Amino acid sequence: MSFFKSPSFKYIKNLLIGLGAAVVMIGALGKLNSTPWGGMMITAGLLVEAFLFAMLGILGPDKDYYWEKLYPGLDQYGSQIAPLTAGETSSAPKALNAEAVEKNLGGMLNELQSMSKSLGSLKALQEVDFSQTGDQLKTMNNFYARMNDAMNALTSSVEDTKQYQAQMSSLSKNLTSLNGVYGNILSAYNVKG
Repeated sequence: MSFFKSPSFKYIKNLLIGLGAAVVMIGALGKLNSTPWGGMMITAGLLVEAFLFAMLGILGPDKDYYWEKLYPGLDQYGSQIAPLTAGETSSAPKALNAEAVEKNLGGMLNELQSMSKSLGSLKALQEVDFSQTGDQLKTMNNFYARMNDAMNALTSSVEDTKQYQAQMSSLSKNLTSLNGVYGNILSAYNVKG
């Protein structure tokens, strides 16, 4: 199978495809001009083409490589491209060099390690037992309700304390004014007597 992947086989294959097509076209021309050799040429060319197409169907296509992703500008005619290991070139924009590739690979390695740690954390979270979480939530909800009731009671007692202070202040004013009236009555009584 390695022969079918070799450059010499690829060259021979392309040569036979081209020659077979040429023989078919010459045979078609001879047939159109009604020459005696036209039929034989078409037959020979079509047999070669049929053999080649059968062989191409059996072998399958070669793997496609997208080199223009590694070498930007490769698909543009006349572009000057430096290999990855080359330094900067004066006519082309700054090309990737080995240090840049290693730096990018190092950054990618750090990101992969970070992702691995994150996945480890997710696995640990997956292994946590949440079966009693519902009971804990109910207990917390009960605690919150009781705390809310206590806060309402405290707010109510603060209001009661404020009312008590207002009433005591009013009582104090009333007693002061009552003492003043009593003092006037005593003064008036002492003057008459």
